[in-house]
Amino acid sequence: MKKRFKDGLVFKKLDERGKVFIEYIPADKAFAPIVAENYIYINCFWVSGRFKGKGYGNILLNECIEDAKNKGKDGLVVLSSKKKKPFLSDPNFLKYKEFKVCDNADPYYELLYLPFNEVSKKPRFKSCAKKGTINEKGIVLYYTNQCPHTEKYVRVIEKIAIERNLDFTIKKINTLEEAQNAPCPFTTYTLFINGKFKTNEILSEKKFLKILELK
Repeated sequence: MKKRFKDGLVFKKLDERGKVFIEYIPADKAFAPIVAENYIYINCFWVSGRFKGKGYGNILLNECIEDAKNKGKDGLVVLSSKKKKPFLSDPNFLKYKEFKVCDNADPYYELLYLPFNEVSKKPRFKSCAKKGTINEKGIVLYYTNQCPHTEKYVRVIEKIAIERNLDFTIKKINTLEEAQNAPCPFTTYTLFINGKFKTNEILSEKKFLKILELK
């Protein structure tokens, strides 16, 4: 996160112990395979547990909107899904706040945007991230350190893969160029099996073993 502040990253959090925060960055610096000229990209927006239903989500989003307008941006853009999925922003809340779908990617991703004017171009996914497939066989995990917890759980499933002698490849995305040309909309964590998208959920040992049973 410290490295991204120089790119314009903003992180705002409630002064409480808990997941109540919004994190955003100019879209041209986002670790995401999208095109969104003069937009702000919301990396992560999370209000959890006992903090839900108290208006904190509205406050955080409104501050993001105000900041984006003050910076002369044309709107906000955020990765979501057709139905609520783990680690993705809630589509129901965002659509209630007048975000609209501007693009889709397989299997369930939606790119949502909130334009501030009628002349701004609609953001879109890059073609590399639209199909939900890769050429590599076996189990392939793409990830970044966008989330501070990702690295820990990557090592959890890596250990299982080594113990079981699985065909397992880790592809850590380290640079902006790599992220903006990734085969997955959610670069924080995406698992493919035999070339097909499996999940964007950051997996615990139990959940990874469950997936292996279903493979």
